[in-house]
Amino acid sequence: MNTERRIVMMMGLFIFILGSLQAYGQRNKTNEILPHRIEAAYNKTTNVILPHAIVSVDRGSKDVLAQKAMGAENILQVKAGKQGFAETNLSVVTADGKLTSLIVVYSKEPAQLNVSLLSGHRPNTISLSPEALNEAEVKKYSEYAIHARQRSSGMRDTKYNMALDLTGVFIHSDIMYLRIKVQNRSNISYDVEQLRFFIRDQKKAERTASQEMEVLPVYVHNEVQKINSQSQEIMVFAVPKFTIPDSKFLTVQMMEKNGGRHLEIILKNKKVVNAWPLD
Repeated sequence: MNTERRIVMMMGLFIFILGSLQAYGQRNKTNEILPHRIEAAYNKTTNVILPHAIVSVDRGSKDVLAQKAMGAENILQVKAGKQGFAETNLSVVTADGKLTSLIVVYSKEPAQLNVSLLSGHRPNTISLSPEALNEAEVKKYSEYAIHARQRSSGMRDTKYNMALDLTGVFIHSDIMYLRIKVQNRSNISYDVEQLRFFIRDQKKAERTASQEMEVLPVYVHNEVQKINSQSQEIMVFAVPKFTIPDSKFLTVQMMEKNGGRHLEIILKNKKVVNAWPLD
């Protein structure tokens, strides 16, 4: 009997010590936010579905483009601004005050385009609000925009026997369609590293960082990666509707891969508000 009592007491002491050690470890353990790993492509958009509305997004690198999806406050759209970018991260703060950390790696063909961080949410499904875009409609009106009558904006940049020309600004519903023509009059083909749109300050004060806001296309019609010598290409970029404050302008920037023939167009608000309707 005494032997059994001693065994019980020893087991109780062991459990007490083990519990005390676990409690001590938990008090001294740093709260670690484990990152989620996602893949981003240059010509495809990765959608990250979060449990709450997105308040802010901080990019570890400008080579990654990120924005809230139109009509859905809790969906983050991620895209590569540069092919083959080095691994980086995104820090996302949501309305519940929580931080979500994302490790972003480049992939030409991402294994998963829709990443859900919701518990119990079915993967590869997204529930968008009624204001969200209709993909089939956007494709149809992009086709209309590429064949619409020429309405030149008068905005172009020409050098190095290259020409970047904004030949039309159109709108339908809440989507704007920017028609871009690229001409290569040289005997050297032009490999496109990136063609991006961003709104930035007209004047940059000394010792003040210039604020840039990316305008991410929701669809690109006739997207090309190379403009052959003595040829031209016409593309249409469908973007969420926007206007530009007087102190800012829209920049259309095209950069050459492994080259220096970079072209840039500056667009002010007057051109944007005069967008032609696509009927």
